[in-house]
Amino acid sequence: MKFVDEASIYVRAGKGGNGALSFWREKFVAKGGPDGGDGGNGGSVILVADEALNTLIDFRFTKKYIAESGESGQGRDMTGAKGADLEIKVPIGTTVIDEDTGETLGDLVRDGQTLKVAQGGHHGLGNTRFKSSTNRAPRQTTKGTIGEERTLKLEMKVLADVGLLGLPNAGKSTFIRAVSSAKPKVADYPFTTLVPNLGVVKVKKHQSFVIADIPGIIEGASEGAGLGIRFLKHLVRNRILLHIVDLAPWDDITPAEAAVIAVNELHQFSPALAGRDRWLVLNKTDMVPEDELEERCQSVIDALGWEGKAYRISAISGEGTEVLCLDLMTALDEKRELLLESPEAREKEKALRTLIDEEGRNRIMALRERRRKEGKFLDDDDFDEDDYDVEVEYVS
Repeated sequence: MKFVDEASIYVRAGKGGNGALSFWREKFVAKGGPDGGDGGNGGSVILVADEALNTLIDFRFTKKYIAESGESGQGRDMTGAKGADLEIKVPIGTTVIDEDTGETLGDLVRDGQTLKVAQGGHHGLGNTRFKSSTNRAPRQTTKGTIGEERTLKLEMKVLADVGLLGLPNAGKSTFIRAVSSAKPKVADYPFTTLVPNLGVVKVKKHQSFVIADIPGIIEGASEGAGLGIRFLKHLVRNRILLHIVDLAPWDDITPAEAAVIAVNELHQFSPALAGRDRWLVLNKTDMVPEDELEERCQSVIDALGWEGKAYRISAISGEGTEVLCLDLMTALDEKRELLLESPEAREKEKALRTLIDEEGRNRIMALRERRRKEGKFLDDDDFDEDDYDVEVEYVS
């Protein structure tokens, strides 16, 4: 199975059934009245969030979804059967967009949450409905209306409290392995992470948070280089970004340069996302000579103009990770309490997510359009290598 986080589908609700034109015919009854029944309503198309799914791969093969139409009415005032609603299961974290209008129809973020994306057609009326004291034998009926139809774009964004940001080989996957039971691929070469990885970090009993690792971004990612820009949108739902900087880089780039590149690419992708609460984590302290450690750490802080706390850790040995996770849990709890207590904070958070979504989507669309004009393509198929197995997992 491949990791697919975008898909386009066509949905059409069912047509409403027509009303019936009928008159009561029975032995010994000379003049039976109208008895045409109404038609049935057409079925609607409903999306349902399902925690068992973690990719949109199914929508690569089935792109048309049509709900059942309502049946026509019959004589003896028999109403036609209603068309069954069509329920389509999607992963939790799916954003639904009308491709024709660009309108965001909704966000499915809880298991079992539903979203009606196409309303079924209304039933037609039988001639019984038009009977009156002056019209004893009406021959008037109405037809059922057509159901709604839409072309939808589905975007899946992984649900996590904390997102990891950094260049390839900064130690993001190693950090997830150190603080959770998730086991993403780790190796001594870049681009070992090809799809998002999730891990559940247990801090104390009944206290935990979800952390997400995305493929590393490189210089030029905002222009399509590497895989990072494709997955930056998965950081939209994160409340805190951990910017992990490698103090002992594998190539000629300095830690300060690496830190600036990551932040610049983030700003290019979405200024609103770059404005998210971001923490600085200086990794691989155990691989730097003691007499050089302070200088390297300070060079990163100076290059970024960093004024907050800078965490120094060694993900491979676990040094410093416990304090970092405890501080993250405290900050996340405070953010949750604020959102629960303040409607204003909830509205601000919603507006920020919408803005990040729009900026990121516009950036990717502009890049794809430019690539098409150049005869190149930036699409899902560009990344469909057979070994891109799904590694998105919640492991506690």
